[in-house]
Amino acid sequence: MSKGQDRSTHYKEGSLSLAGTVMLGTGVMIGAGIFALTGQMAEMSGALFPLAFLAAAVIVSFSAYSYIKISNKWPDAGGIGMYLHKAYGNSLPTAFNALLMYFSMVIAQSFLARTFGSYTMQLFGGDESGRMVPVLGVALILAAFVVNLLSNRFIQGVASIIGVFKIGGILIFGIVGVWVADSISVDFSSPGDAGTMGNFLGATALGILAFKGFTTITNSGSEIKNPRRNVGRAIVISILVCVVIYALVGFAVSSNLSLSEIIETQDYSLAAAARPALGEYAVWFTVAIAMLATAGGIVASIFAVSRMLAMLTEMKLVPHSHFGMPGSIQKHTLVYTVVLGLLLTAFFDLSRIAALGIVFYLIMDIAIHWGVIRYLRDDLKAVTWVPAVAIVLDLLALGGFVWVKLNTDPFVIGVAVGGMTLIAIVELIFLKKSGPSHQEHH
Repeated sequence: MSKGQDRSTHYKEGSLSLAGTVMLGTGVMIGAGIFALTGQMAEMSGALFPLAFLAAAVIVSFSAYSYIKISNKWPDAGGIGMYLHKAYGNSLPTAFNALLMYFSMVIAQSFLARTFGSYTMQLFGGDESGRMVPVLGVALILAAFVVNLLSNRFIQGVASIIGVFKIGGILIFGIVGVWVADSISVDFSSPGDAGTMGNFLGATALGILAFKGFTTITNSGSEIKNPRRNVGRAIVISILVCVVIYALVGFAVSSNLSLSEIIETQDYSLAAAARPALGEYAVWFTVAIAMLATAGGIVASIFAVSRMLAMLTEMKLVPHSHFGMPGSIQKHTLVYTVVLGLLLTAFFDLSRIAALGIVFYLIMDIAIHWGVIRYLRDDLKAVTWVPAVAIVLDLLALGGFVWVKLNTDPFVIGVAVGGMTLIAIVELIFLKKSGPSHQEHH
């Protein structure tokens, strides 16, 4: 094989510190959770949305167990792709579920890009034409692409600097927002069906999407210093940091805006909440923090998801073409990830498509836990009840979310089912053509 057709990945082991890894994880989590999903969760569950964030944290805590156990045993830059491969081998379940994770992350980064545009335009009175939000989102993804072409040390430095400013800024917003509010007691009455168990579970599912950024840590694997110790520590620290921030900001928003106002301003609810609490200067401050958070989230997301696709390509579980590009496979998958993100950001209504992300992610997450129970528990010395509880909780959240969407937007569920069917068919054909070695199971 010629150098130009090199199919291997090239990673620098030990190039990411524990602090830098935590910043990469929280970069994705905070960007999606606070700025992009608060309004949608309020619309679905009413004023109970801060509690939906906490319910999501409980589910994610059970889910994290499987990822920590596997990463401690086999730290690898392939992350989710490698975890699935350990459980299911060179088979359709590995490729199918890994691609679900890949597409959910690309959708999430495109949603972040749109969120960046929505908040930025609040400095100019909004975007009545609807054109500037996607333009700004596309520009942000291109900037993140340039950053990701540079060294891990530079990426870590950018993520760390952004992370410190945005976490500090969001904490200031949350603390001051609660302090100046008349009271943190909110009106828990909800319009329509919001507040029912199905709606609350659906909002909890969206909350899980806000926490799923911890999986980006697993995709950094062997690039992390002392990975058998630090991958698990980084996951736990990231989740704990986000639990505190989400709860604080959730109550700050609900204390300063009515439920109808949160829903009306769902694309920029934190900026809207800052105005009555702290005035116009606070809006500028909040927008600046939102811009930093979403920018850091996209840098971290592109960094992680391109590595997972590179691992799948290296294992020959997905089709790949170099298209004449030089360099390593990871650079190629970086290009593919960015191009797909640009298309989604420019041409699609991501408030609807973002729902696909949670459906794809929860199905993949269930596959991870089942793999631990069915195939890996002896190798990992894992107890089975924790991933079993994680599966039950995932199913409850997924069921609630699907039920809500079937009643409010069945088209999204149809697209999700169609998309998964297409992925399965394409992968089945590819694996059959690749030879019998790719039909092996664990």
